[in-house]
Amino acid sequence: MCGIIGYIGNKGNCINTLVDGLSVLEYRGYDSAGIAYCDKEHIKIIKQSGSVSNLKKMIDYNIKSNIGIGHTRWATHGKANKTNSHPHKVGKFTIVHNGIVENYNELKRMLIDEGYIFISDTDTEVACALIDYLYKKKGNVLDSINEANTLMLGGYAMAIICDDYLDTLYALKNKCPLIIGVDKDEKYISSDAYAILDKTNKNIELNDGDYAMINLNKVKVFNSGIEKQVNIKKFKYKMDSIDKKGYEHYMLKEIHEQPEVFKKTVGPYVNTTIDRLLEKMPNFDKYEKIRIIACGSATHAALVGKQMIESYANIKTDVEIASEFRYSKPFLQKNELVIVISQSGETADTLEALKLAKQNGNDTLGIINAKGSSIAKEANLLLYTEAGKEIAVATTKAYSAQVAMLSLIALNISTKKGLISNQELVEILEDIKVLPVYMEELLDRKNEYLEIAKSLACHNDIFFIGRKVDYALCMEGSLKLKEISYLHSEAYAAGELKHGTISLIDKDTPVIGIVTDNNVALKTISNIEEVKSRGANVIYITNRCSEENDNFYDIKIRIPKVHNLLSPLLTVIPLQMIAYYIAKIRNCNIDKPKNLAKSVTVE
Repeated sequence: MCGIIGYIGNKGNCINTLVDGLSVLEYRGYDSAGIAYCDKEHIKIIKQSGSVSNLKKMIDYNIKSNIGIGHTRWATHGKANKTNSHPHKVGKFTIVHNGIVENYNELKRMLIDEGYIFISDTDTEVACALIDYLYKKKGNVLDSINEANTLMLGGYAMAIICDDYLDTLYALKNKCPLIIGVDKDEKYISSDAYAILDKTNKNIELNDGDYAMINLNKVKVFNSGIEKQVNIKKFKYKMDSIDKKGYEHYMLKEIHEQPEVFKKTVGPYVNTTIDRLLEKMPNFDKYEKIRIIACGSATHAALVGKQMIESYANIKTDVEIASEFRYSKPFLQKNELVIVISQSGETADTLEALKLAKQNGNDTLGIINAKGSSIAKEANLLLYTEAGKEIAVATTKAYSAQVAMLSLIALNISTKKGLISNQELVEILEDIKVLPVYMEELLDRKNEYLEIAKSLACHNDIFFIGRKVDYALCMEGSLKLKEISYLHSEAYAAGELKHGTISLIDKDTPVIGIVTDNNVALKTISNIEEVKSRGANVIYITNRCSEENDNFYDIKIRIPKVHNLLSPLLTVIPLQMIAYYIAKIRNCNIDKPKNLAKSVTVE
């Protein structure tokens, strides 16, 4: 989850390149930041706790350097302080590291016995000492890195400098993202192509177990002591995708990008007929059951997908949290499709769950936003969402793209099975056309959301209730609020309130009730009436035109009525906007919430 940047060139602009890269990579962690660079044949390290902006104040940009590495940290081992921040230097080696060395305590004890003294609490310093120790024995950097890779357990990516070869960068990748950027006079190492996209769009992808030697003239990649052929690819995205484009926060920009993301994600599969959807999607005919595995908001997207697939495709669908699936008996059936969802395609628990499903012999389908990512390479089948780069830690547009793709899967299967009439198909296709317009209309109602946010921002507890798909949306709305505003909120299936939770409802307790499924609307409304009778302040989100009794809510947000397959894409917008404005009122760091990172590449 940390961000790594490395540079070697002959233009003397190492420090600026590292700081620019860290500014882009900061979404991966902002507990501390640091750089190491060569100054007059000596490695100098500058690091500071907190954000990259803290680091920038300490740097002399007039210093000319041709080689260096940088790091922005999401703390795993050791407190978020300067001592534990990267880079770390032990002996002749300086390292920045993303990931976790799981057996670092065992290695640390061995290295202490060999005379090493540690000043930090990190696994990174142990990895650095291990390579230094092996180098003293072997006298060869590449052999030392290779053996260290066989001794370390876990997932990690590292950029390395050796004092004896200050014209060379070294890299090591295992289960964490790392690429090498290539230009004529300069080379780069990065956790994310976007951090170097303004420098070059050419890169070399490293596979697990790969390690590399990089200098101005060449890049050599090895695995288990054997040199590999290097393939240079072009990264297709553009830098303008990480521009705020006038919005105050990336999150607000990305919320407003959802209409366009919907069109880009759905467009390749749907036009005036359903034929393209049936042709371009995988064949789901042989599967009698579907299991969806994900983490965080992707799990909430999966819960929406479960409702859609079961309701319209008539296939039993289970949703599991990846970190739990890995350590439970899977009970996977032979005719069961395993779908994994990940925006980054690098989510560690989801990737390992995918591998377990493949080992069991199941077909796997990845719903991924990042092309060429680890999950994209591992899955048997792929469906790409077209959300573009998402910078804000709290996902919005990527979540919506996942929901859209799952709805298309449900539509595909139901159509092939003949479970949906031609008339209903025509209605769905018409709603797909108009949906971006409805999304824009909801996005334009910012004053409505701001007023609601003002009424909620001073509360300590907020509850979300709904049934079926609305309950899945409640879970996402609650998570968004917690992530960026730090308010305590809970999502409950509306019928469960009376089984204990209703005891928490007092006068003016905020309750957001969602009702979009007519099949359970009256049941949910009766649950909302129960909290209202106990003094709750109710915000009612619905696509219903009117109610026989309007006394059960205080504020009503009406969303446009579309087919149930598409309705969640509208319902989530007010939830995102309310969370955004509450966080803004509370003066929170919206794009970079405390303790969170965008891409969770450690278990």
